[in-house]
This record gives sequence, structure tokens and C-alpha cells, in this order.
Amino acid sequence: MIYDYIIIGGGIVGASTAWQMQQLYPKKKILLLEKAPDFAKHQTGHNSGVIHAGVYYQPGSMKAEFCRRGASATKTFCDQNNIPYMQCGKLLVATNAHEMELMQALIERCKQNMLDIEILDSKQLRREEPNITGLGGILVKTTGIVDYKRVTKRMADRFFALDGNALLEHEVTDIRESDTDIRVYTTCCGEKNLFKGRFLITCAGLQSDRIVRMLNIPTGFQIIPFRGEYYELSSDNDNIIKHLIYPIPDPDLPFLGVHLTRMIDGSVTIGPNAVLGWKREGYDRINIDIKDARDTLTFPGFWAFFKRYYKTGLLELKDSLWPPGYLKLVQKYCPKVKLADLRPYPAGIRAQAILKDGTMVHDFLFAESKRSLHVCNAPSPAATSAIPIGEYICKRVAEKTL
Repeated sequence: MIYDYIIIGGGIVGASTAWQMQQLYPKKKILLLEKAPDFAKHQTGHNSGVIHAGVYYQPGSMKAEFCRRGASATKTFCDQNNIPYMQCGKLLVATNAHEMELMQALIERCKQNMLDIEILDSKQLRREEPNITGLGGILVKTTGIVDYKRVTKRMADRFFALDGNALLEHEVTDIRESDTDIRVYTTCCGEKNLFKGRFLITCAGLQSDRIVRMLNIPTGFQIIPFRGEYYELSSDNDNIIKHLIYPIPDPDLPFLGVHLTRMIDGSVTIGPNAVLGWKREGYDRINIDIKDARDTLTFPGFWAFFKRYYKTGLLELKDSLWPPGYLKLVQKYCPKVKLADLRPYPAGIRAQAILKDGTMVHDFLFAESKRSLHVCNAPSPAATSAIPIGEYICKRVAEKTL
């Protein structure tokens, strides 16, 4: 059999793309390949579950556009598929004079991105959140929370209902492109397999650079993994906040800082930080993979990045190893949280694309060949944006194949 489209990656972006492709082209044969035993096992299943509104993103960027459309589309999808979500809103809290200055720039950015916000002084902030202290804040009303694993699996179900085909536990080992087809080689349970297609779409997340290299497509980037470590608050703190609570972020970094997140099950998490990872899929406390570490250390862009941000990296590492330091990041806006309240919680891994000069890729990044299209960088808010990203991919593929 030769498939019309083969899609690699069973996270939320891959599942969204497969479902929408099959919906657009019901007579086409579409195959989705995922190396894990289930969908949403990596970045999708290890994030904060936030439906982002689009506060931080450069107006006119893919991030800003995808996030704005994605927040609405995600909620509509949940309504149509009986998936619970909560539009609890988000508070960005400024705790000192410098953060108040940075907050003004965020207010302007929110206006440019046409977001529904409310600006709070310290008294209004305390009325909204009695356990939060700060000089002021921004209330972003449209931010919500959801279980993205459940969203992804429902997208996969919709794909199956349209006669789409998916194979789990199939790890891609090689890809060959010719003038007539594209061939994807996988291993599953020790057996080698070959799948032929007319066109390939890859949404491979943490492995995106390696997949692209299989086709020798020049891109100049590499994925550097960053561990995002979380804690869960003890259950007696489930009502400590009503909104999601975020610090004012450092504008020079793509990470949003340690925040308090209400989860859809009623619990509250703290995190994530951003610690350099030595294993791309390392969710345990201690994680080292020789191949992953070697790829990082031999990439010139890593050393350029490290030279630029080593002080920040060392501080993140210190707070990772020393819980009181981590806790201090939260206590500056929520002093009620104590060390004894922190409970272990699974970590996540962020796939950060970095260029050879050490520059972080902040927006979505794509690469292509005659018979393939690759999502090379899908940074936060990729989960929120999964439906419009899928729409964009479908449009790009149509331009290349129809």
C-alpha cells in the first residue's frame, strides 16, 4: 500500500493535523506514526494544561495569531466533545518597581493583541486573590485550563472515525525521498517496517531536528532540551488561588517563570523552572542519555547560548537542587506557601530550537522538501494553538500537493 500522507508524531500537533487532513480529504489514505505506546506521551502530556490567551507574543507573529485563534478553537472543540475546561483567568503579578515597569510593556502588548484585560493595583489584587501579594497586576480574563492529553486522544478518535490509520510503538529510524515517493522506515517490537507515502508531514517535537536530518534538509538549528520541574501543593492548599498566578517574565528569555497553576482536577501545581536537560525524554529526577548529551555538547550553538545565559542557567540549577531556592521564587508573590506544602510532581521537557549562533528560535519554524513538510519548532503555546497549526499545515500541504 502507498499512503497519500504519512504523519510522524502523536502529540497534540500531530493528532490535530491528522484529524484535519482526514476531514478535508476523506478519500485519502492517511497514516499517523507514533513511537510511544500512546498519544500525548511527551511534551503534550507534561505541560501545565493552560489555554493561553496570547499575552507575551509579538503582534503579527505566528505565535500571536495561532494562540489567539487557538484559544477560541480549543474551547469550541472541548464544548463539542464534552471535554471539561475552566476559564479561570490569569493574574500576572508585579512584586517590585522593576516588574511594574515591565508590566507596562505587557499591558501595551495585550492591547496590541486585542486581549480582554483588567489592570489591578495592590488593593484590587488582594481583593481578587487574598493569598497573593504584589504592587499590581494584569488580569487576563480569557486564560483557561484543560487536560491536553484528553484533547489529543479525542482528536485521534475523530481521526479514526474518519477511517484514518495510526500505528503506535513505531519508532522512525530512516526516511528516504525519491521523485516518485517517500519511504519511512520504523522499528516496532524488534521488527523493521517500511511505509510508502506520496507526502510526509512531521510533528516530532523533541526529535524534530533528527527527523529533518534524515532527509539532509539544511536548517541550521538543533533541539536543546530544557527540563521544566514542578511541585504539587498539598491538598489543603487546593483553594489557595482562584486564578492562575504568573510572575512578570524576563523579556530576554522565552520561559515564563515559576507560576501557580490550578489544574482541571482541582489541584494546584508550582512550576516550571527551566534547567538544561541531558536527556530529551527524561522525566525522572536524574536523567542522562549519552547520545542526547553528546549532541548538545558538540553543537556550536549550545556553547554560544551557554556563554550568553550561563548565569541564569546556574541560578536555575541551584534552585532545582535546593528546594528552598525554588520556593523563594513563589513566596515573593505567595508567601503562604511553605516548604512542607511541596509534593513531588512529574517534570516536563521543553524542546527549544537553537541556531548555530546561539540564538533561540522564539516563533514557529518549518522546513520542507519536495515531498515533505516539517514542524521544526513548536514552542509554547503549541498546545493551545494545535488546531490553527493543523489548519496551517493542511493549507501548506495543499499548496504543495494539489
